[in-house]
Amino acid sequence: MEAEKPLVDKDYLLFKIGDKGGWTFVEIPEIPMPKTSFGMLKVKGKIDDYAFSNTHLMPLGNGHLGLAVKAEIRKKIKKQVGDIVHITIYEDKTSLIIPQELLLCLEYEDGVLEKFEMYTDGQKKAFINWINSAKTEQTKAERIAKTITMIQKGEKYY
Repeated sequence: MEAEKPLVDKDYLLFKIGDKGGWTFVEIPEIPMPKTSFGMLKVKGKIDDYAFSNTHLMPLGNGHLGLAVKAEIRKKIKKQVGDIVHITIYEDKTSLIIPQELLLCLEYEDGVLEKFEMYTDGQKKAFINWINSAKTEQTKAERIAKTITMIQKGEKYY
């Protein structure tokens, strides 16, 4: 089996956009702008020795993508604006896992699974997270029923 090839594996400069409260980014011009909504690309990888996943590269407004580097990460890697960091990025192709109970209900009701599949991953994830956050099986069942009803009506969780 062939090892996954990174999209990038090199050093980048940390820079800040905006003044106080601004975001710190790494600009990554080598990765082309995806043709997805908002131009965001889901990635995983490492910043120095800090591993991350389920993160999105975002358009910086200059035709390039950027990786936001939160203060929490900068503290852990002991870096700040103006420092160089080593970035290794892979496209994050992990798929959304639909709980078995929800999947059975989606399949049971005519046309509901097909409608659910038309939602974006973010919209699906919102429903799934809401269902999974239930403290009891009773609440979970109620949330699944409510989810099915909302999907039948074409409604979104948020």
